[in-house]
Amino acid sequence: MHTLMVVAAGVLLLAVFCLTGWALSGVGVARAVRLFIPVWLIALLVNMTIGVVSAGYTIAQEAPILLVVFGVPAIVAWLVAKRVGS
Repeated sequence: MHTLMVVAAGVLLLAVFCLTGWALSGVGVARAVRLFIPVWLIALLVNMTIGVVSAGYTIAQEAPILLVVFGVPAIVAWLVAKRVGS
């Protein structure tokens, strides 16, 4: 359940980035999407660190989940960037 919530949060954050890029015409949606990727990766690395340190999971247990949770919003971001022409 936590994985689905984090993926949904990633897609929601991507939407916020896209809307912000659209509202600030100087930034643009394509650039906002490119900025989303590193921000999302940093957030997930922090989440993974918390899982390893606090919850007692190993990096080997957390890494596959990290790939899925990062990958789904990143693929959506790539599709959005491709659609808007970046």
